[in-house]
Amino acid sequence: MDKKTLHYDTKTLQGITDIPGDKSISHRSIIFSSLAKGTTEINNFLPGEDCLLTIEAFRQLGVTITHDDTNVSVKSEGYQSFKEPQTPIYLGNSGTGARLLIGLFAGLPIFSILHGDQYLSERPMDRVVHPLREMGASISGRENGRKLPIAIQGNKLSGIDYTLPVKSAQVKSAVLLAGLFADEDTTVREETQTRDHTEKMMQTFGASIDIKDTAITVAPSTLQTPGNIDVPGDISSAAFFLAAGAIVPESKIILPSIGLNETRTGIIDVLHQMGAQMKITPTSTDEGEPYGDIEISYSHLKGTTIEGDMIPRLIDEIPIIALMATQAKGQTIIRNAEELRVKETDRIQAVVEVLQTLGASVQETNDGMIIEGNSTLKGGKVSAYGDHRMAMMEVIASFITSHSVEIDDVSSIDISFPTFFEQIEQLIHGK
Repeated sequence: MDKKTLHYDTKTLQGITDIPGDKSISHRSIIFSSLAKGTTEINNFLPGEDCLLTIEAFRQLGVTITHDDTNVSVKSEGYQSFKEPQTPIYLGNSGTGARLLIGLFAGLPIFSILHGDQYLSERPMDRVVHPLREMGASISGRENGRKLPIAIQGNKLSGIDYTLPVKSAQVKSAVLLAGLFADEDTTVREETQTRDHTEKMMQTFGASIDIKDTAITVAPSTLQTPGNIDVPGDISSAAFFLAAGAIVPESKIILPSIGLNETRTGIIDVLHQMGAQMKITPTSTDEGEPYGDIEISYSHLKGTTIEGDMIPRLIDEIPIIALMATQAKGQTIIRNAEELRVKETDRIQAVVEVLQTLGASVQETNDGMIIEGNSTLKGGKVSAYGDHRMAMMEVIASFITSHSVEIDDVSSIDISFPTFFEQIEQLIHGK
């Protein structure tokens, strides 16, 4: 346990801060680089706990992977050379790692067992297991494959035409990865577009993939390494400093080279809706992931409504958006966010409990919450629930509370943002 009691003397944050590489893209860069024959150099990789465990998973399969902080080199003979792992593969708290690897391993001729920590072991895996079983996958586990540990005996799969019952990029990605090894085309359909990093990565590695509106079709493919992958800054991590810049008085923060994939930029749209002072300078890119620089300044925010197609584009940012809403003028309503209940924790319940403890007026609903603005936050003892995004939200809250915030355990922050506290110290001192 890494308990922290925080109450910063400074009431302003100034300067330029570097945001770690995108967690979703870092995971996928390891997966696809391992599947392709050749050497792939990955730049600005996120050396967080989740992504490092993905590296270890492929090392167990015989892939040669070396990394020096944010630079990773993957040397693979292709998926045909994968060795059967001798021991169960541990994935810590990584829902992305678990769900994507279940999809991948379902079609590979190896036996594998995946397990995780106490939190991941309670998260639902049936959402990926069901469509994979439709394809012919042999998967067993706790509660008939609903929870980890899960055992997978890879075999030949059949392609399917599958409509996502939930708004989940992880489910979509698991089915598409399995589709690479199916005997015919696999199509995934979604009512609302979710983050498309898997599709972009497949295109980068030369997979046979066709995208028409919200239908994605992948054919059995042999992948080719592009040689290099540049991972942009993670907008979900940047969101905590975007919020800090907007709600901590007299602040001005510049965030360079942040991913601007339109399936992930809901936080930017919300900041615009709330009246934030923000400037975005895009960097043109012919292929791969778009990125650019973001400048944010303290603003008098106003409440808004967040719902519908917006939700998948900011699902991970809702805890920090909720904190911003406590400082906005008027009411903020969040709807259609029931997916939050199966994240690292039940984030709807967790966010409401934490903000109420700190002194905010927040009401929980079945699929979201109602937040009253212009709240004076007092501080208090809160739990991070073993959830990195909850922990970081609570740290940012300590800048605007009248008394200290005592967080039971901030160690989960290493999952996605190992340098989080270093970046805060730099901004406090105006660097």
